[in-house]
Formats: sequence, structure tokens, C-alpha cells
Amino acid sequence: MSRIGLTPVAVPAGVQVDIKGSSVSIKGPKGEMSRTFSPTLNIKLDNGQVIVERTSDVANVRALHGTTRALIQNMVTGVSTGFTKILEIDGVGYRAEMNGKNLVLFLGFSHPIELTPPEGITYDVDTKVRQIKVMGQDPELIGQISADIRKIRPPEPYKGKGIHYLGEKIRRKAGKSGKAKGKK
Repeated sequence: MSRIGLTPVAVPAGVQVDIKGSSVSIKGPKGEMSRTFSPTLNIKLDNGQVIVERTSDVANVRALHGTTRALIQNMVTGVSTGFTKILEIDGVGYRAEMNGKNLVLFLGFSHPIELTPPEGITYDVDTKVRQIKVMGQDPELIGQISADIRKIRPPEPYKGKGIHYLGEKIRRKAGKSGKAKGKK
């Protein structure tokens, strides 16, 4: 039995939820999101809470129950407060800066890399602590954009240089042990 699916989603003030069959659209101060879910689940709005109910106890319906509720919760959070993913840059000469809306990365390549944000995503750069903030209302898109930025120069295991998530633990390797003893 899904415990996540049984918990109702609280709708904060300033957020409007519109449910038409299995389609849910949510408006808030940060924007608007809509998604269509499986028709095997009943989604309803009751006293400022979104409730997801199963129509049967078939395995795939049970599997969708908690997932649907979590996706609706992410939609409500996204349009009310938004999501943020923070990346850190380590390495001598590695830096990031903003060029209008675009993010420009200087990561030791022969050229700077300029990234244009997709619809609904904004970048923010803190040059003092060398952090990049990826902000928006869709957590899936934020995660994908953050992974794409990290993939440009992932952290290397010897010195830890590169782009990594805030708080990410980088597995470090020992370097060379030096010259062999007794040989000249």
C-alpha cells in the first residue's frame, strides 16, 4: 500500500488548481504547469487539498498512486516557491559569469562555453564563492540542465577540479608515489 499516495497535497494561498478528468493544471506566482496523468486514478480537489485515490488494487495502479501524488506535489511547489540546484566550480582559472540571460563558462578549454537557458529556467552566478544556481519551476528540467552543465567539466579524482553539485562528495585518488627506491 502506498503511504505517499495517501497523503493529500496541501495547496498554498495564491495557487489555483484546475482538475479536468485526469488532466491537472496549476497556476501560481512563479508560473503555470499542467500534466495529464493515468485515468486509472481519481484526482480531486477538496478543502484546499488535492487527493489522489486508486480505482483498484492492481499492481500498476498501486505503482502509479504514490508517483502521481509526488508529481502533483512537485507541480504545486514549483509554481509557488520554485526549485534551485547549486553547482560549484573548483580549479585555478575556472570561472563562470553571466552575459545577459546566458551563462558563460571558462573551464580551461580554448574557448568559453555559452549556455542559453531554456524556457522556464534562469541562471545566477555568485563569483565570490564560484557557484552557479539553476532555478525554475520544473525539477526534472532543472536536474537535467544541471547534469548537462556538470558534464562539460566533471570533477577529476586527483585534484577535484571541475564542476560539482553543492555538497557532493568527490572520491579522491592518490597521485603517483614518486620515484622507485634504489634506482637512479
